[in-house]
Amino acid sequence: ELYRNDNTTYALVMRLFKESVRPYVGWIGFALICMVFVAGATALSAWLMKPVINDVFIAKEKTLLLPISIAVLVTFGVKGFANYGQSVLMSFVGQRIITDTQHRLYAHLSRMELGFFHRTPTGNLISRFTVDINMMRAAVSNALAGIGKDFLTLVFLLGVMFHQDWILALIAFLVFPIAIMPIVKLGRRMRKVTVNTQEEMGQFTTLLEQTFQGARVVKAYGMEEYEKKRVRAIAERIFFLIFKSARIRSMASPIMETLGGIAVALVIYYGGFRVIEQSMDPGSFFSFITALLLAYEPVKRLANLNTSLQEGLAGAQRLFSLLDLEPKIIEISNAKTLTVKGGKIELKNVQFSYIPDQLAIDGISLFVPAGQLVALVGRSGAGKSTILNLIPRFYDVNSGFINIDDTDVRDVTFQSLRGNISLVSQEITLFDDTVRANIAYGRPDASEQEIIEVARHAAAHDFIMKMPKGYDTYVGERGTKVSGGQRQRLAIARAMLKNAPILLLDEATSALDTESELQVQTVL
Repeated sequence: ELYRNDNTTYALVMRLFKESVRPYVGWIGFALICMVFVAGATALSAWLMKPVINDVFIAKEKTLLLPISIAVLVTFGVKGFANYGQSVLMSFVGQRIITDTQHRLYAHLSRMELGFFHRTPTGNLISRFTVDINMMRAAVSNALAGIGKDFLTLVFLLGVMFHQDWILALIAFLVFPIAIMPIVKLGRRMRKVTVNTQEEMGQFTTLLEQTFQGARVVKAYGMEEYEKKRVRAIAERIFFLIFKSARIRSMASPIMETLGGIAVALVIYYGGFRVIEQSMDPGSFFSFITALLLAYEPVKRLANLNTSLQEGLAGAQRLFSLLDLEPKIIEISNAKTLTVKGGKIELKNVQFSYIPDQLAIDGISLFVPAGQLVALVGRSGAGKSTILNLIPRFYDVNSGFINIDDTDVRDVTFQSLRGNISLVSQEITLFDDTVRANIAYGRPDASEQEIIEVARHAAAHDFIMKMPKGYDTYVGERGTKVSGGQRQRLAIARAMLKNAPILLLDEATSALDTESELQVQTVL
């Protein structure tokens, strides 16, 4: 709560640590131990240059050839295995953060009211699960690797450099603080560009989904060129933003290369002068130069760390903004379980609006006796579907109340309320699964006999048996492999199998022929 709605770098990093990283501190600890070995081995390889130059090449000590060679071999072996260990451990932590965050995000979104999904483009939600979470993982992995391996390596190498010559070490790193301010500014720009890129990616995903799902309408109205232009326009915007982020990221390179060149040039000039004047031995100088060149890479990576971190924090910022949204329709704290005895439904002076100050239903009162069949008849847009959506609390009334068996639907749990209602909508939703799984969606433990029985009642069994694999046939995304009438029969079978005491049919037989409609109505 402390860092909620705070998008500063510090707040986002702290929240990321508390909510995503903290459970894996133990694994990160093991990774840091490996990083210490990597850093130590890197520094040791630089320090070994001193005996190689002084004792082997200058003093020509043959007896030291084997020990030094073995030391070099062991050093590189330790570095290799330790690097493998930290890489595997950090990969594990990064992937666990992705998976945990996806679970958490989906669980959170499943609590949101139906209106939220109508207001929010699907592509934007999908991009949170893919682009944003992956960016966040990269931020965590890069930050931890940078703070761990690169920073520790730099510290160990600095130790070698100060041990060999503290004056040269001060000269070498005198220029690098100059880079701090421009690198911080680059990070801020990167965050802004990345947020814009991810927003555009969400819109791009939404556009693709809409045009692929609506391919029939696009072709029927000859709108291929129009859709191509829309896709091209957004793709070009994404290209511009990604190219801009690449330019911003690359700007750190000339800064660090220039400063690195200045540092190495100063060290060579001053150090070479001291070797010539014999106030420093060649082995110490070459050991120092080796340590400096080895330190240059982690310094560059640390300089780029802020830019990479800001990219990831852009994903975290968008992700947290979604996680911070609270559903507008919630259970009360002492919600009770609805037990339907008769099933009578009463609406009393109900007002409801999808848009503020624009009523969709104004003062409706309606009484449905238990065990009765009641039809709502009216022109298109009169509010028939809206009333059916209010009964299972997909939306909440503005005023008035809806009772089931004299119990206000706002006083009971969602699970018990919706568990007592079967709904067949005019907008049929089937999942890309088998016919059997779609029918048994509300009752996955239903027997084969029960599934076949309701399919017969819904006039669906005959066409199912003509399908390639019968009840094991996949219906395709949104049921695209079956006709509209077949989709409707499967949805009716699904509602029948649930066998709830209250059945809501929203033009549920509109796609059926007269004979099938009569058969289904008789069974219902």
